[in-house]
Amino acid sequence: MIELWLGSLLVGAGIGMFAYCGENYFLAGVSFIERDLADKLKRLRASTKHLRKYVVAWAISIVAVFAGLVFALDSFPLGMLAAVLLTCVPWYVVRRMAETRQQKLEDQLADAMVTLSSAVKAGLSLVQAMEILAEQCPKPISEEFQQVIGEYKLGKPLDRALSEAKDRLKSENLALFTAALLASRESGGKLNETIDRISHSVLELQRLERKIGSETAQARKAAVYMALAPLFIVIVYYFVDPLNTTRLFTTLPGQILLGISVVLDVLAYLWARVILNPDI
Repeated sequence: MIELWLGSLLVGAGIGMFAYCGENYFLAGVSFIERDLADKLKRLRASTKHLRKYVVAWAISIVAVFAGLVFALDSFPLGMLAAVLLTCVPWYVVRRMAETRQQKLEDQLADAMVTLSSAVKAGLSLVQAMEILAEQCPKPISEEFQQVIGEYKLGKPLDRALSEAKDRLKSENLALFTAALLASRESGGKLNETIDRISHSVLELQRLERKIGSETAQARKAAVYMALAPLFIVIVYYFVDPLNTTRLFTTLPGQILLGISVVLDVLAYLWARVILNPDI
């Protein structure tokens, strides 16, 4: 009994010392994750009001799962693997959702600029043309124009509202559109011709992106199949040799090999995604 109490005391003291010495590193990591997630949530138009609390709770739950697997199941590799997955998967999901919405914005922006150019040619002012886009364009591009128009009506200069939208969305096409639009307003050039040239440039970029996407679609599917292949092999091998397959999950060397395999498989898939999605 004394040994048990002494061991618990030493473990508690070690955790306390780690928390005290690593507080600055922990807070720095939380701040980094918070900034990155805040940027992605802003693109998704989601609230970031209590984001820090959620990030801290997320970090505590990761530590709790890791400690539970290590002490309850006596499995450090599985605990480390679970901690890595709990860290990466939610982060990746949010980033992926932001990227998907960003891609929709990029696809819709070219058509929106063509509509904007036609409205300006018809004699409407820039603000009136943007109001038409806010009402008639599909989501999510209409939501962004609605915010720009709403900020303008509340008294914010249009140039500033467009610049803030460019900084918020991190869109290259919108940055090009905003820069050319502001330059045209300052120099007094023909606005409809400027928007026409930009829309043609964006359409050409989209054509090249879609061509690359169609040519690499088969390779992207192959990357997904290759990433799922190890799981299929483990399931098949379990019916062939269940004893040795079970050892992957019940013995320390097997758990280490399993954890390394999962990490390498995920890294290979992410590397393939980077290679098959080049920037133009």
